[in-house]
Amino acid sequence: MKTPYAFLKKIKSPVFPAWGRSLALVLFAAALLILTGCHGKEGLSPFEIPEEFDLSQSYEITFWAKNDTNKTQTAIYEKAISDFQALYPNITVNLRLYTDYGKIYNDVITNIATGTTPNVCITYPDHIATYLTGTNMVVPLETLFENEKYGFKGSQIPFDSPALLEIIPEFLEECAFDGHYYAIPYMRSTEACYINKTYVESLGYSLPDALTWDFVWQVSEAAMARDRDGSYVVNGQKVLIPFIYKSTDNMMIQMLRQRQAGYSSEEGELLLFNDTTRELLLTIADHAKTGAFSTFKISSYPANFLNAGQCIFAIDSTAGATWMGTHAPLCDISPDKLVEFETAVMPIPQFDTQNPRMISQGPSVCVFNKSDPQEVLASWLFAQYLLTNEVQIAYSETEGYVPVTSKAQNSPEYQDYLSRCGEDNALYYDVKIKAARLLLEHTDHTFVTPVFNGSASLRDASGQMIENTVKSVRRGETIDDAYIEKLYSDVTSLYRLDQIGQKAGNPSSQKADLGKLPQMSVFLLSALGIAWVCIIFYVVFQAVKKKQSY
Repeated sequence: MKTPYAFLKKIKSPVFPAWGRSLALVLFAAALLILTGCHGKEGLSPFEIPEEFDLSQSYEITFWAKNDTNKTQTAIYEKAISDFQALYPNITVNLRLYTDYGKIYNDVITNIATGTTPNVCITYPDHIATYLTGTNMVVPLETLFENEKYGFKGSQIPFDSPALLEIIPEFLEECAFDGHYYAIPYMRSTEACYINKTYVESLGYSLPDALTWDFVWQVSEAAMARDRDGSYVVNGQKVLIPFIYKSTDNMMIQMLRQRQAGYSSEEGELLLFNDTTRELLLTIADHAKTGAFSTFKISSYPANFLNAGQCIFAIDSTAGATWMGTHAPLCDISPDKLVEFETAVMPIPQFDTQNPRMISQGPSVCVFNKSDPQEVLASWLFAQYLLTNEVQIAYSETEGYVPVTSKAQNSPEYQDYLSRCGEDNALYYDVKIKAARLLLEHTDHTFVTPVFNGSASLRDASGQMIENTVKSVRRGETIDDAYIEKLYSDVTSLYRLDQIGQKAGNPSSQKADLGKLPQMSVFLLSALGIAWVCIIFYVVFQAVKKKQSY
């Protein structure tokens, strides 16, 4: 077989046309790129735990994390890195911050193709399922969990890590799929309904012990009454959206779970397009038509409307509690726009208050495989350090997150923090601590959706149906069965759900195709094929020319 160098010498020959030389060089470069990318993607062996961590060698690892421009969170990351490096002077941790989980996901996918993934990454299980399309890209962690030397409470661990049994079981199980634990939980949140209790009572209602969808819709419609000059009676302003939902994918997913309707199966079947979904969309359309309901993507942050007295029910993550309420420490609107009101924090509305269901969410941490097992072990040690009380408690106090270990949750320090609810509007901000307590009290009522390659797209599709429905209402379109059928088709096409594959005998149940390649990989593989065609053409051309010369 001729070497690449020999090929390059050949195409420099004057007998090879100039256009052919240029094309061949470009395609040859693409071929080398895809070969390099494939080597980085598929050349990794399964990770095996070294017998000893080599403290005589230096390691440099990258940590990709997310924060919402919250300087306190950034400082916590930086302190955790500094404290960890004091324990391990031979490990350097480089922090890269993102403001959006989607951007982390996209960058990881891009870097998988070039073999330049981070070492440790804050992410979500739905995203990890896609990362697994790269062979041995993400490290299964169960053997590390129980390793006598370097696992939880390992004999060679120089910090006070939690025991495996001290990780909240519900949170740990969220990180398990395809028969392995591919992550450890970092922080957990759920969704909460932040309520302007003052306005609810001024409309003649009292908050029930548990919110129902009927109650929220009823109060929201009652709030649409206007006076003679067109202002809303409840707030005296020209602007009011009584009910705003931040994450419409969570809205649809939770509604379906509460109704015990299909969304997806553990095997990757897509069950979203069903009669209950249709019914929910028609109900949402009715309330969007009156102006009683809108979404974050259409109207903006629920917190901004809530704090300005222009919203009554704002549903957002418990991790967003520091933005909610008249005295919110991270309020995004000017002081002159603030309205004084009492903020109630309650679980999201339910269809059956005797069997409440709410989603569990929040970032997890995965470890990427590398050619050097020592580097991977260094990455695991840092990931494990993120579960220490010092990091868990400090980070959870910045927003309405809760620690993922019973060790941290039951610590005197964290219990003292919870007990001081409302002492000030900063560290002990009452809305933030009430949001954290909400999840602590309802952990048993939380759920997660099945994880598979394609589950992230299904999640996006579930929210897109609500967004499209509300937008169509605003355009004056008719929302009926025909509209819903077309919506199902449009969303399926938009998120390529039809390419996930169909399960025989059930056209609405589609199964995940784990073999789908990123678009760039498809392009490069095509370029490689074209390059070989050019090579063969050139070889044949030379052979014919040589034969004719005799």
